[in-house]
Order: sequence, then C-alpha cells, then structure tokens
Amino acid sequence: MAARDLRAKLDSLLLQLLRDLEELEAKRAALNARVEEGWLSLSKARYAMGTKSVGPLQYASRMEPQVCVCTSETQNGLQKFRVVRASAQTPEEVGPREAALRRRKGLTRTPEPEPSPAPQDPLNWFGILVPHSLRQAQASFREGLQLAADMASLQIRISWGRSQLRGLQDTLKQLESGAA
Repeated sequence: MAARDLRAKLDSLLLQLLRDLEELEAKRAALNARVEEGWLSLSKARYAMGTKSVGPLQYASRMEPQVCVCTSETQNGLQKFRVVRASAQTPEEVGPREAALRRRKGLTRTPEPEPSPAPQDPLNWFGILVPHSLRQAQASFREGLQLAADMASLQIRISWGRSQLRGLQDTLKQLESGAA
C-alpha cells in the first residue's frame, strides 16, 4: 500500500514538474520576443531622433533605479522573485546618524534628512517629446524584467521538484528492494 501511495505522489510530482518546464519554456519564448521587440523599438527611435540623440551621452550623471528585485519565501521554503517599483520600497538607514555622542545644550533639533524624491523617468533624459517607439522599448524591457524574475522563480521551483523527485525515486527503490 505504501508503494502505491509513493508512486501516486511520484506521478503527481512528475506532472507538476512537466507543467513547470512547459511554463518556463513559454516564458523564455516570451522573453526573447520582448527583448527583440525592445531592440527593434530602440533602433526605430534612434532612426527617428538621430543616432546621436539616443545614446550613452544622454544618460544622467546620477541614475536612480526605477524597480528593485525582491525575494520572498513560499510555503515550501523556496525563494520567489518579484519586481517592485523603487518608490514603493525605500531602504532603511542602518546605524547611528552621528559618529559619536554629543553634549546637548538646551533643546536643539537636528534636521531630519529629506526623503529622496521619486525616481525620474529616464525617457526625460532624451527630451520632453520622445517618439512612441522609445516608450515601446521601455515597456518591452520592463516586461522582460518581470518575465526574468518569473523565470528565476520557476527555475528554483523546478530544481526543488527535481530533488524531491530523486528522493522519492530512491525511497521507492529501497522500499521495493526491501520487499523483494
């Protein structure tokens, strides 16, 4: 009876692993399409604005990230990656604000550091009225980043499933060899 339950669990795990592999393959194809679409849109923007109008010379001297990749743990203890907007999550300051203790003479207040403003849209580096193809390129690369995070989570789930599958196969072999 235990061998039958183990085989049923093995079958369901194998089916889930195959579904995950199929989903990973679909996401890879979608990522390739998004990246290709992004590069095509970027080349159209360079053609429309001129090759010198869209390039590294227009980048800001100080760049702020618009998105961050965060990890969280699922019920199984696996890591899951997700993309969040940078304005939604601000890193907290760690450690004391001053290097040493100081003697206070009355009620003086230290000015609080102002929170950094929301990150500026990088499309504004190339002018106010940018071509639609440049906005399409930005959207394609954003979608590609989300797909990459989903793919990383899937790959972790697939490797966990493979290790579980091997463990169940070893247990089944031991059970069958003990019964024989």
